[in-house]
Amino acid sequence: MPQAFIEARNLRKIYHVGKIEVEALRGISFDVQRGEFVSVVGPSGSGKSTLFYLLGGLTQADGGTVTLDGEDLAALSDAQRTVMRKRKIGFVFQKFNLLPILNARSNILIAREISGNGHHDPAYFERITELLGLSKRLEHRPSELSGGEQQRVALARALVNKPAIVLADEPTGNLDSKNSDIVLGMLRRSNKELGQTVLMITHNPEAARYGDRIIHMRDGHIVNPEEDPQWVGR
Repeated sequence: MPQAFIEARNLRKIYHVGKIEVEALRGISFDVQRGEFVSVVGPSGSGKSTLFYLLGGLTQADGGTVTLDGEDLAALSDAQRTVMRKRKIGFVFQKFNLLPILNARSNILIAREISGNGHHDPAYFERITELLGLSKRLEHRPSELSGGEQQRVALARALVNKPAIVLADEPTGNLDSKNSDIVLGMLRRSNKELGQTVLMITHNPEAARYGDRIIHMRDGHIVNPEEDPQWVGR
C-alpha cells in the first residue's frame, strides 16, 4: 500500500501559560492520502489550528511525528522546512495577509518569487483568476477590494505554484455565503481537477461537507461524530 501523503502519529502539543500547562493536542494520529480532500471540524479550543500549524511545519510538536510526502518534519532543519513550505504547500488563512502596496496580480504572483522556482504558467494564472472571478480586479490594491475578493486573491496566491497540498485554516470564516461558495468550490476544483491534496480546518459543518472525509476534534482528541455536539442531528 503506498505511503500516505500526510502521516500524523501520536501528536502532542503543550502551551505554557505562566505555570499552567495547556495540552492543545493529546496524542492524535491519522493519515491523509495523496489527492484526498479532508475537512477537520471542531469547536473553538479543540486543537484544530494547532494541528494546522504542525502539519504546515510552522511549529514543532512536543511529541509524536508528522511525515509529509515521506519526510519527517522534525528531522528537517529550519531552512529545509522553509523550502518544503515554499515548494510543496499552499497556505490559506482566515486573515488574508495581502501586501497593501501591491495590486491583486502582484499579490498572487509574489508566491512564485518566494518559492524560488521561477516557473510561471500564464494560462494557469488566467484560469484560476477567471474561476475565482478576479480577472477584472487584478490591477486593484487590497484596499479597493471587498473582503470576499481579498480572500479569493489569497486563495489564488496559494494555488498559483500548483502546490502538492493546500492547507486552509477557516478560509470562509470572514465571508458571506456567496464568497464562501466560490472559495470552497475552487478548493474542490483544485482537488479534483489538479489532484491537489487539501486539508481544511473549519468550524462550519456546511463547509466541511465539501471534503471527501471529515475528522472531528474535541479537547485535543479525534472523536466520533456523535461526540461532536454541533454535528449531532445534521
